Amino acid sequence: MALQWVRSLLFIIQMYLMMFLMGVICFIPSLLSRDIAIRSMKVYCWWVRWTLSWMVGLTSEVRGTPPEGNVIVASKHQSFLDIIMLMGSLPSGKFIMKRELMFAPILGQYAWRIGCVPVNRGKRGKAIKKMAQDVLRGAVHPGQLIIYPQGTRVAPGADRPDKVGTYVLYQQLGQTCVPAATNVGVFWPKRGILRKRGHAVIEYLDPIPAGLEQKLFMTQLESQVEERSNALMTEAGFNLNAVPQNG
Repeated sequence: MALQWVRSLLFIIQMYLMMFLMGVICFIPSLLSRDIAIRSMKVYCWWVRWTLSWMVGLTSEVRGTPPEGNVIVASKHQSFLDIIMLMGSLPSGKFIMKRELMFAPILGQYAWRIGCVPVNRGKRGKAIKKMAQDVLRGAVHPGQLIIYPQGTRVAPGADRPDKVGTYVLYQQLGQTCVPAATNVGVFWPKRGILRKRGHAVIEYLDPIPAGLEQKLFMTQLESQVEERSNALMTEAGFNLNAVPQNG
């Protein structure tokens, strides 16, 4: 375990070092071209997954078919790794993210360039409605809009209900929603340095067509994501029955 912790620490150090180096080297070209910004981020995502596999012993896999075109991707969020895997696998992914992250050096500029949508967490509902209006007006770059229905990272097995913001987007945009499940939190926790050996998965599930009413949409989305995420975590050896009821 001590050796795995050291390997994890070395991985984390080089991961952030590469983020800085690539961010600086590709900064000006990415400001000039959104396509270059997207490609640069995809290269970084590949680098993280590759180094993770041989430095830590944690391999990763994308299952299902990454959607194309203008769709909503509603994903389970357990750690930074699912962000990497979503961004790396989608043709033109962009996240709904905390507004304060847009002011982070380098990271914020790349997020702005690829079309990420800043949201004030204290005024999330109002911000999402405005964002939906911007999309309809064509003021937001086309692509796959990634939202985390639970609103934050959630530890494996923890019980946290979905927020209504995903339905607001779905209803106002009139777009298909593609759910995504994951087990990455089993190996890459929300906090701490240790990264465990294993096989992390992001899986794109069956699309939910546009036009469903709120209760049906929310029930279908939550059941698909939670049931498949639980199956993936069980596949990874995680004991869901050992998690306390309050998460």
